[in-house]
Amino acid sequence: MTRFFLIFLSVLAVLFLAELLNPVQAAVVVPWTSWLAAASAAIVRLIDPTVISQGVVLQQSAPPHFGVSIEAGCNGVEATIVLVAAILAFPSKWLVKLWGIGLGFIAVQSVNLIRIVSLFFIGQWSLKVFEFAHLYMWQALIMLDVLVVWLLWMRYVAKHEGKRATAPAPTPAPVA
Repeated sequence: MTRFFLIFLSVLAVLFLAELLNPVQAAVVVPWTSWLAAASAAIVRLIDPTVISQGVVLQQSAPPHFGVSIEAGCNGVEATIVLVAAILAFPSKWLVKLWGIGLGFIAVQSVNLIRIVSLFFIGQWSLKVFEFAHLYMWQALIMLDVLVVWLLWMRYVAKHEGKRATAPAPTPAPVA
């Protein structure tokens, strides 16, 4: 358990520090966040064709011109970092870790897309409810998503890799 927490905290620190570097922001975080805004706009346009995205901003091009800006902490990068650190800290094979990170990334970002789209619609309805949903409800739900994905991944690892570790050794054939 101590080993897990030390690795988890170390990976978390390294990834969070790396995320703050200007080259990482410019090459990964800002383009990712812009893609999230574009993907969110595409989803919202199914209901409201006046919605556009410009960079990290998702907004209506017609009155009332409501918009949201997807900032750090709202792009799912930090939640993904927590999941990656937890997966890397847990003892398992590297291929299984990579699959967990890939599928976990998809799960976290899918929920984050739902979050952004729902907040866009909530904000048009009530800024007070938007503030609560943005600051409290969705923060908790995104981290709950990370926890559930990690627990499901750990269950898979325990079920599949645990069988190999606990399988009885084959009995040698008698020599005649």
